[in-house]
Amino acid sequence: MSDPISAPSANPTIRTIAMPADTNPAGDIFGGWLMSQMDLAAGTVAALTAQGRSATIAVEGMKFLRPVKVGDEVSLFADLVRVGRSSMHIHVEAWRRERERDRNQSEKVTEATFTFVALDDQGRARPVRPG
Repeated sequence: MSDPISAPSANPTIRTIAMPADTNPAGDIFGGWLMSQMDLAAGTVAALTAQGRSATIAVEGMKFLRPVKVGDEVSLFADLVRVGRSSMHIHVEAWRRERERDRNQSEKVTEATFTFVALDDQGRARPVRPG
């Protein structure tokens, strides 16, 4: 793997394996599958931050840098960037590595910032931090 940049040192929010059912017609992992994994990671941070239900309302800046192959381990790192009254901005990076390779030989495959809104029991926006 040619990228000298190493994955974040923190534990990933989610770690999963790319499976054959997740491929596009070219045999690479479908970008939509990767985006959904990123949304799950961001949603984990949003739920913990809002201490309840939240929903994705926007995704910004996604650019696919490298393909993910079947069997790759995909690690998703999600960090809270900003909290508004009812919104949360969560930056997610996705990294891949071949399962048989050293963990230090990872490549970033994409990143994006997800915006979530905290929701009440009726599905309406509510303050992230009631008070």
